[in-house]
Amino acid sequence: MMGTDIAVYLWSDDQLTGIQAVDAVFAEVQRIDELMSTYKPASLISRINKDAADGPVAAGGELFGLLERSLDISILTLGAFDISYDSVGQHYDFRERAKPLEAVIERELSSIGYRLVVLDKTNQTVAFAKKGVRINLGGIAKGYAVERCVEILRQHGIENAIVTAGGDSRLLGDRRGKPWIVGVKDPRDENRVAIRIPLENEAISTSGDYERFFDEDGIRYHHIIQPTTGRPVIGVHSATIVGPDAVITDALSTSVFVMGVDRGLRLIATLPDYEGMVIDASGQLFYSDGLQPPENNAATPEPPE
Repeated sequence: MMGTDIAVYLWSDDQLTGIQAVDAVFAEVQRIDELMSTYKPASLISRINKDAADGPVAAGGELFGLLERSLDISILTLGAFDISYDSVGQHYDFRERAKPLEAVIERELSSIGYRLVVLDKTNQTVAFAKKGVRINLGGIAKGYAVERCVEILRQHGIENAIVTAGGDSRLLGDRRGKPWIVGVKDPRDENRVAIRIPLENEAISTSGDYERFFDEDGIRYHHIIQPTTGRPVIGVHSATIVGPDAVITDALSTSVFVMGVDRGLRLIATLPDYEGMVIDASGQLFYSDGLQPPENNAATPEPPE
């Protein structure tokens, strides 16, 4: 679902309650996917992309709220996070190993800019300030989904769980007396982790150039687009953010990836509840002040039981 693998692990004293909780998680992810997927023509976000340049489109409270948060993060990151990246991003097809012509990038680049997305809070509508703008919540929707799923688990009385959607995980409580051990993948070796982090009741998100990509002529074309160029970001292999809210960790991992090591970690230093780790293009690891480098960065994380 949502273009990635979704997993939930939980403990429940009652088997039926546990099964119902798992079913509720997958139902919620499917509901969010139906609402926010740009690959589904009937989704609300697809209708916004189709009609918002002609006038305001009603977004509904849930989607409008996430759009508001997205634009707030755009302001916080000085445009490094920008849901309008898809104005160019839509022309990349990583399965077909296809990239847009330079002329297409140059033509569509003026349609990237979060200020072109106009929200009306009173009426909960969204409009685009010009033709050609297209939005995509791929940098925040999975974080929103796992955060919502953990809330649903709480409603079912679950106290210990982990919900994962691709590079985004939300931990509920601990691992029954022990911390969860979450591994951050080595971006150039799928059989190795770069670091393992013990966490309890936190969110962790990783954005990497190894998720959707193809290599051509020594260049890696991947799905994280630099809003100012319309081209895949260079200089970073992955960015990981830890914090209390998966919506924010998801968006910040994308933002830090785009901003690079120095600017990205300086941003994280201003956010007291969040920490980050970046692996640059040379494979070197950089940490925010609240994360200490591990003694053994080749350790294998413990799987959930």
